Amino acid sequence: MTNLPLVSIITVNYNGVKVTTAMLESLKKITYPSYEVIVVDNASHENTDILKENYPWITLIKSPVNKGFAGGNNIGFEAAHGKYFLLLNNDTEVAPDFLEYLVEKLESDPKAGAASSKVIFFNTDNVIQYAGGGSINPLTGRGSFIGTSEKDTFQYASRITNHAHGAAMMVKREVVEKVGAMPELYFLYYEELDFCELIKRGGYTIWYIAESVVYHKESMTIGRENALKVYYMTRNRILFMRRNHPGFSLVVFYLYFFLFAFPKNILSYTIKRRIDLLKAFLKGVVWNFKSLAKIEKEKQF
Repeated sequence: MTNLPLVSIITVNYNGVKVTTAMLESLKKITYPSYEVIVVDNASHENTDILKENYPWITLIKSPVNKGFAGGNNIGFEAAHGKYFLLLNNDTEVAPDFLEYLVEKLESDPKAGAASSKVIFFNTDNVIQYAGGGSINPLTGRGSFIGTSEKDTFQYASRITNHAHGAAMMVKREVVEKVGAMPELYFLYYEELDFCELIKRGGYTIWYIAESVVYHKESMTIGRENALKVYYMTRNRILFMRRNHPGFSLVVFYLYFFLFAFPKNILSYTIKRRIDLLKAFLKGVVWNFKSLAKIEKEKQF
């Protein structure tokens, strides 16, 4: 490619200077020459000035409040100069040539609005986390990744997919200008799924690009089972279905959730004596009913 377009790499940091540093070190080795790096700090308690001191070529933006994953990326969108925005988790490291393949796809296909890299679990023998996104289950409201836990033998070729992976997702500037920024109502989890729905409703396709590889240090920030994760996963699962599956589909989801998932989770957390998780789960459910008017107001169809 000649006259390579500028890519704005946007990453959100929250008390993660160590992993952000490792990510920036990996970016120093990339072969794509036309890029800028924007680090948005979400009101960390750590000293993040060290990032700018050690990597003077980055743009460091300090948010006075924690605006979550979507809000942090939106701050990056506003500051970006590139034709393409790359959302890159700070707990990733990248293959040197990962950008070329994403840019090539979006440059060559006017209908392609976003593209995601192949995501490999960090420090494994090429074990896949994401090789494309499956459809959101209309009954459970849960999404799925293709290829998870399989060893990568390049068995999943590049193709249109249902949703991108927020850890490494490139979006055209024109798409953001047309469909809007990431929905900040979620704060954490499900926001990239909702963003992908906006992109598809805008008439664009979403691609998985097998040749582009990113390594993800999964759950280094939140952990696998804690009250914060349970709260936002529960809250946003219902919120996503309200915003994106109205009508009969939503009724079916509610029947499943309250007749099966709701009692199952209450019983499970009670048996485990995880009262913290039980409270978080109930809080996530109650939030949706307290915020009905706000949810309706912020629907984007």
